[in-house]
Amino acid sequence: MPRVTRVFFLAVLMLLGATVAFAQESDQDWNKELDQESPEQAKKEAEKPDTKASAGDLAKATQNPVASLVSVPLQNLTDFNIGSFGRDRNTVIQFQPVVPFQLSENWNLITRTIGALVYQPTISRPQQGTFGFGDLNPSFFLSPAKPGKLIWGAGPTFLLPTASDDVLGTGKLSIGPAIVALVQPGKWTLGVLVNNLWSVAGPRGRLDVNSMTLQYFVNYNLKKGYYLTFAPIITANWNAPSGNAWLVPVGGGIGRIMRLGFQPVNVSVQAYGNAKRPDNLPSPTWQLKFQIALLYPKRPKG
Repeated sequence: MPRVTRVFFLAVLMLLGATVAFAQESDQDWNKELDQESPEQAKKEAEKPDTKASAGDLAKATQNPVASLVSVPLQNLTDFNIGSFGRDRNTVIQFQPVVPFQLSENWNLITRTIGALVYQPTISRPQQGTFGFGDLNPSFFLSPAKPGKLIWGAGPTFLLPTASDDVLGTGKLSIGPAIVALVQPGKWTLGVLVNNLWSVAGPRGRLDVNSMTLQYFVNYNLKKGYYLTFAPIITANWNAPSGNAWLVPVGGGIGRIMRLGFQPVNVSVQAYGNAKRPDNLPSPTWQLKFQIALLYPKRPKG
């Protein structure tokens, strides 16, 4: 899929160029903490991203779905070997901006919206397919501003029928709960994020939605911003016939917190094989994922 892949890389380059203009200052030592600021400087700079945050701090924050960190992950995912013709499905670019809001001294609201440009092959044919925009999946997590050892967030998630073609989306408005919980002892991040969606409106001719998504994540942080990650996304379609409900991948990858010019980024590559697949429905045997996330950490107070 050379054409859509070029679109993905062109979009990434354009976004990176824009973020360089957004950054205000550079840091020669990536592993140093923020310099001391006067109260006047701190007040003036409070609303700007922290371009001097350490790699270790950012690694912990990026692995926490409800951290006070603005991030814009951009992913390219390929699902391989679907159906009798061995077709590949390519999520050319999946964007997932995460934006926190401080509601009060004790509570934060973290918003996460997932959308994607997708190439969906025609499974029943050796060629042809559909390219376009998929459904939008916004989620809202209410989380304590000062959590203890257990970090958590909970709130509603939605599936909006925004797909540009019927084969790229469900055609249904769906709503459900979403919950995330994690701990971060030492160099580890251990957690789980789960949601379930039920369709509440949409054309009668489209199938109802009753599906669960569960992602457990295990990250181990190494030196110089590197980390190992194991974060498979398990899905279950509760409306599917027996033997066709579950898709259970296993695998992992490696990533690094680094800089591109002034811009802190999180880059990673991951691969997953599907240990459990639907018995009678076409599904991929494995998946390859590339990600670059633009990071905008908040400056510490004081």
